[in-house]
Amino acid sequence: MRHLVLGGTGTVGSLVVSGLLEKGEKVKVLTRTAERAKSLPKGVEPVIGDLTKPETYDGIFRDYDSLFLLTANGPSDLLEGLAAVAEARRTKARRVVHLSIHDVEKGLDAPHFASKIAVEAALKDGGLDWTILRPNNFYQNDHWFKDAILQYGVYPQPLGGAGVSRVDTRDIGEAAVRALTEPGHSRKTYTLAGPDPLTGEACAKAFADALGKKVAYAGDDLDAWAKTMAPYLPSWAVFDYRLMYDMFQKKGLKATPAQLEETRAIVGHAPRRFADFVKECAAAWK
Repeated sequence: MRHLVLGGTGTVGSLVVSGLLEKGEKVKVLTRTAERAKSLPKGVEPVIGDLTKPETYDGIFRDYDSLFLLTANGPSDLLEGLAAVAEARRTKARRVVHLSIHDVEKGLDAPHFASKIAVEAALKDGGLDWTILRPNNFYQNDHWFKDAILQYGVYPQPLGGAGVSRVDTRDIGEAAVRALTEPGHSRKTYTLAGPDPLTGEACAKAFADALGKKVAYAGDDLDAWAKTMAPYLPSWAVFDYRLMYDMFQKKGLKATPAQLEETRAIVGHAPRRFADFVKECAAAWK
């Protein structure tokens, strides 16, 4: 089967690409520039195009069977997602696997949550063979906080105290490959979550234990978080993620036992634990 991967150069998409290649599948990856295409793994066919430019759609959506649909968070997220669904319908894709968000309905006011809801609805209404994957917050996001953790002894992600069932991106990649290549996942939605509901304090403690040094949680003050992030993130991202973290703090994003069973079913094994991920980080960072 020929797979077209959208978002194939990112954290999750690159794992999907490598997983498909390991299974001997044919893989095409969308990239905006020929220069970026040079960094793709051997065996991948680059497709140059841009989902914000409809004039490139004919070149993107051709000679493929299944579509992995991942759109990066940003101002054009909704446009790109809906365009991909429309083009998949026009070109009669045999299967579409969409990366959404765990319990996405909890974050209706956050733009990147709302865009996923619209894409899910378009898929279900479009007569396509779809599978929706709904991952929680990624463990691997913590790589962004390496300097804060090591240099300042601070864990800065304002997850709050309600609990978030964070997940390893390797589990997401494995789930996507299975959904793209195996039968039995048609018109099914799967939560992808880790086994332990994590708080900001728990994440800080896990890094402190693994590193053998003091690591304090920066706290739940979202005004302070926004000021700290302003030099590093575009203003739209600060606005968007602040709304997400506010939801985490007030509602949590914890997986139910049934949702954890969904994760095990599509990944094919028990989800990876956060403590093990942190130990890997500590070993690499030391």
